[in-house]
Amino acid sequence: MLKTTVAATALCTAFASAVPHAAQAGKNDDTLRVALAEEILNLDYNYTTKREYIIMAELTDATLFDLDPETQEFAPAVASDWEWVDDTTLNVDLREGVTFHDGSELSAEDVAYTYNWIVSDESEAQAKGTIERWLETVEVTGDLSLRFHLKSVYPLVLRDMAQRVKLRPEGAYEAEDGSVDESAMATDLVGAGPYKVVSFEPGQEVVLERFEEYWGEAPAIENVVVRNLPDIGTQQAELMAGGVDWMFKVPLDVAESLGNMPQAAHLSGPDLRVGFLVLDAAGYTDEDGPLTNVKVRQAVNHALNREEMAEYLIGGSAKPIYTPCHPAQFGCTEDIPAYPYDPEKSKALLEEAGYGDGFQMDLWAYRDKPAAEAIAADLEAVGIDVNLRYVKLASLNQARAQREIPAYFGTWGSGGTADTAAIARVHFAGDSDRNLSGDGQLTETVLSAEQTADPEERKKIYEEALTTIAEQAYWAPLFSYSQNYLVNPDLEFPLSPDGLPRLDKASWK
Repeated sequence: MLKTTVAATALCTAFASAVPHAAQAGKNDDTLRVALAEEILNLDYNYTTKREYIIMAELTDATLFDLDPETQEFAPAVASDWEWVDDTTLNVDLREGVTFHDGSELSAEDVAYTYNWIVSDESEAQAKGTIERWLETVEVTGDLSLRFHLKSVYPLVLRDMAQRVKLRPEGAYEAEDGSVDESAMATDLVGAGPYKVVSFEPGQEVVLERFEEYWGEAPAIENVVVRNLPDIGTQQAELMAGGVDWMFKVPLDVAESLGNMPQAAHLSGPDLRVGFLVLDAAGYTDEDGPLTNVKVRQAVNHALNREEMAEYLIGGSAKPIYTPCHPAQFGCTEDIPAYPYDPEKSKALLEEAGYGDGFQMDLWAYRDKPAAEAIAADLEAVGIDVNLRYVKLASLNQARAQREIPAYFGTWGSGGTADTAAIARVHFAGDSDRNLSGDGQLTETVLSAEQTADPEERKKIYEEALTTIAEQAYWAPLFSYSQNYLVNPDLEFPLSPDGLPRLDKASWK
């Protein structure tokens, strides 16, 4: 592996100068050149979902609230103040002087239009699935004031406002003849963020310029050019040749190798994605199977060497975890029962459970094959005969939907939401095929955390739920993931604890 990486690096260096690029990257022309493998085809984040589109929206768009990634506290953004009238009525005041990129001044009508459009019958916005859970309607109460009417108590309202809904001018999704035009902002975006779009070639390049009338803190770098470069080898070559300043989702071995060269710096930051082993405690695949025994599930937990997996297989800033959530998420207490690596304890628990001679278990996985193989090897070492079924994600999803999977190695990124709700409601509540606990009381506990807006009460509820999950060993939490970047050594790029790249915070050294 090392020889292959070094050879690849040498090859990149050798042909770097031959790769054409738009201009020499760096601080001389105050232009940050960014490489993304995923194509940017739509500039309107209200209609997209991928991480790359979130990165773009952070540059071009504005929201009512901001979320501090360090403290997870909310602060006004386009909103200047807010007040809960009751549990389902929220008053919001807007700051004066917020300007859209087309020069028009943002008003309460614009905000009401944006939210009401997203939840309307005509809208097929990607943001609709998140917002229609809680929003009934938005009422204009003044030039710069609004009232949000909620369907029910929902504690993540401000978080959704801060992360999911990007503000648009009134009528943004209407054509000149009055018909609906959902793609109106896809290529001709009118946002209110720190950068405005100068030019856009879908799937190729987006050119951004600092918006001088931006209402917030002005970004340090004047221009940003986002280039779609699907091949990581091309990205590497461009970085080494000076045509790119920033790239992410870099394989660890590549990042470490190129990061030792003077043309690049390797940065490793946290990511909200976590890896885990899900166990069929409910007995969907075998109602009397070994995994329905809590001691067997505890044995599985003790058998896994999370520390070595995190350090040597995931690398970077990855850490072992012992909670069924990311420690950076709101409500993810680490003060619950944990299962440190202890093969002898694992064997003893198997003996107590009546499986001293082990048992056969199918283990499904779809990504990070070395980690899946390490999990299998650790379980084999305590006597569990593992049949590793490494498949494509579509095959795993299909088998899981049909309740054919006794155990699987999965990952979850929570959609970038640093709240335990984003992982708990999917994996431990209701009849989701990801929930293999079969624990109806746990479902009630998890969902009750979304029926109160009191943060301290929510923390208590999640502590109760996470304690149950740990005591019953419904999961074997494994590790957090790491995000690896390669950047121009002259670039100061701060890393956020939630793993979201915020390019508007970058500056030159």
